[in-house]
Amino acid sequence: MKSYGQFCPIAKAAEIFCERWTALVIRNLGAGAERFSDIHRGVPHMSATLLTQRLRQLEAEGLVERRRSDTGKSWTYHLTDAGAEFLPLVGALGIWGQRWTRRELAEGELDLGLLIWGLEYSVDPTAFGPRRHVLRLDVSDQPKHKRFYWFVCEDGSLDLCVSDPGGGTDLYLEATLKNLIRVYRGDIALATAIEDGRLTVDGKPKLSRRLGRWFNFDTMAKTPLAEGGPARRLISMSSEPQ
Repeated sequence: MKSYGQFCPIAKAAEIFCERWTALVIRNLGAGAERFSDIHRGVPHMSATLLTQRLRQLEAEGLVERRRSDTGKSWTYHLTDAGAEFLPLVGALGIWGQRWTRRELAEGELDLGLLIWGLEYSVDPTAFGPRRHVLRLDVSDQPKHKRFYWFVCEDGSLDLCVSDPGGGTDLYLEATLKNLIRVYRGDIALATAIEDGRLTVDGKPKLSRRLGRWFNFDTMAKTPLAEGGPARRLISMSSEPQ
């Protein structure tokens, strides 16, 4: 960890939090990822070796603690009080990014794994009630082995499946990866995406009406573009169906 060589508290904090990937690792832990593999899924372009190193650094700084898993065969990772205190700053970074840097998605940013990870850790499994409900997501422009995902919501918990879990499906969603990211990120309103066909929803109307609650759009997704900011051009780009 490089030092700025200053006693200033801002410099000392920046030494820890401004290293590449650190804010995203803390974001993942704050979202509820505990196992190494789940944390890594949220930073797919970070090597496993570097993630291991960064977790050890954060543990040494008192921001993360390791605990034995329930089986005792592996470790789980958790934010300490000091680490959790940084979460509002991570959220503030996201809000600023939504206001000032949001723009048309570049090809390298169309990350299916990150989208599925984000949905798994952000949707509200209670949106349809306590009994079992299954949503099938069809990412229509992806290869067959990466195209279908099932979200099983039951008793307030969520299970993500990459094969049909059986028992019937209650709601079907279909869109391209780019349009799904746009909806998830808040670039397109959910109602607009459904109305103009960028997101197809098939199922009982009472379940379809609860879809907005299921997506559980956070403050970042609801943050409007800054007036006159460089990202403002996204409005005209996103208003045209693709």
